[in-house]
Amino acid sequence: MSAYGPLSTSRATRMWREVADKVYVRRYVDFDVTVGLVVGDESSLVIDTRGSERQGRELFGEIRWITHSNLIVANTHHHYDHAFGNFAFLPSEMWAHEQCSARLRADSRTTQYALAAAMPEFAYEYTETRITPPTKTFREGVQLELGNRKVDLTHLGRGHTDNDIVIVVPDVHVVFAGDLVEQGGPPAFEDSFPMDWPGTLGRLLEVALGPVVPGHGEVVGRSFVEGQLADLSALAQLARRVRFEGGSANDALPLAPFPARVARVALTRAFAQLAGEL
Repeated sequence: MSAYGPLSTSRATRMWREVADKVYVRRYVDFDVTVGLVVGDESSLVIDTRGSERQGRELFGEIRWITHSNLIVANTHHHYDHAFGNFAFLPSEMWAHEQCSARLRADSRTTQYALAAAMPEFAYEYTETRITPPTKTFREGVQLELGNRKVDLTHLGRGHTDNDIVIVVPDVHVVFAGDLVEQGGPPAFEDSFPMDWPGTLGRLLEVALGPVVPGHGEVVGRSFVEGQLADLSALAQLARRVRFEGGSANDALPLAPFPARVARVALTRAFAQLAGEL
């Protein structure tokens, strides 16, 4: 039996999908989150760490079926399902946008209590998770060297949050988009900037030359991103037009390109942006 448990190597490998040479993705049932692993000759980059310390440890163990190299972590944004597993990767170097670390420090305890209330059977898992904000931060971008392989971490603008980053693996044209792209369901707008999101996604399209890995769901291609950009652009244009005509977010709701529950949040945020409140 391996030190990492009874799981066979072949089964563990099947859990990961190799979307390009030594670039892997793994989709989990928990929150339908999709994480990434980019393997270099000297180090490997882990993209997002899941939603709790326990989930992070599980991910760490499954990564060790692929590589035993030094690990570096990158969080695509501050939301719990992408960053609350960080502690399991200490003492690894951890990277994120500067505002991601700030939001993890400021907001995480409130999020933990909210998760515990929503899922009381898992309350202990979330309340006892040790929040670990990345200490390596940037505002616009940074390039990491993994050993004969470079990866670019870039903030293209506000969208799903104010701290979204994308990770580009140039040698194989893979883009990890975080929740700027959602395949498993409609985009999430609770912390969003709907008036900025289309421009940010347009800039992402400039580097979308191959597989695009969303924060949730299956790997997509350029055409899927173009479709989501069209919907986000339509929502922003709708909000601008209805507000110019003196209407409200409720007036725009029937014409929105997303389900009513999602569109209500998106339009409320869009109108707040147009009013200078965000």
